[in-house]
Amino acid sequence: MVDYTRPSPPPSGGSPVSASKVTLTKSAPSVSLTKGRGAGGQMRVNLNWESGRRGLFSKGSAVDLDLGCLWETADGRKGVVQALGNAFGALDRPPYVLLDGDDRSGAKSGGENLLVNLDHLDSIRRVLVFAYIYEGAPNWAAANAVVTLYPQGAAPIEVRLDEHAQGARSCAIALLTNQGGALTVQREIRYLPGVQRDLDGAYGWGLDWTSGRK
Repeated sequence: MVDYTRPSPPPSGGSPVSASKVTLTKSAPSVSLTKGRGAGGQMRVNLNWESGRRGLFSKGSAVDLDLGCLWETADGRKGVVQALGNAFGALDRPPYVLLDGDDRSGAKSGGENLLVNLDHLDSIRRVLVFAYIYEGAPNWAAANAVVTLYPQGAAPIEVRLDEHAQGARSCAIALLTNQGGALTVQREIRYLPGVQRDLDGAYGWGLDWTSGRK
C-alpha cells in the first residue's frame, strides 16, 4: 500500500510515486486516503483513453466506452451509477456519486467523470469503479484507457488499464472502501465477459437487473 503520510521514496522498481501522481500497480495496488489527505470534499474520477481521444474510435468504428460504478451505503442500500438507464446518481443524497455525462463519441478531451462526495464518507461503504463497452468490438488494448482519481489535498491516483482480455466487455478498475473513516483505493483491473450482472456476481453486490438503454 502506498502511504500518503510518509515522504515518497525514490523509484525502486515498484509503484511509480511522485509528488504529482501515484500510480497503482500489481506490486503496489492500494492507497489509503485519510481526513485532510484526500478523504473529504469532491473527488473526481476521470476515464480517458488514447492521447486526447482523437482518431482512435472514429465514427466508422462506433465504439462507446462508458464509465460507471456500483455503490453501497453504510445502511446497506445498493445500486449503480451509469448512463445506461439514465442512472446518473446524486451528490447531496445517496449514493453521493454523480456521473457528469455520457460521451458517446470518444471525442471529449475531458473524458467521462464520476464525482464522489467524500464529505459524506461516513455514509459510504464501498464504490466499485468500472468501465464497459456499450457498443462496438471489445478492443481494450487499442483503447489504452486510464482512470485517474483526483482527491482533494492529495496527489492524483492513476490506474491504467494495461492488462487486457480478448472479448471482455467490462473491466472492474478500482474498489473504494471506507475502513473506519479512511478511504482505501484498491486497484482491480479485472475483465469480465458481460457488464452489470457479471460485475455484480464477481463482487457480490446482489442487485436485481433488468434490461435498459441510453
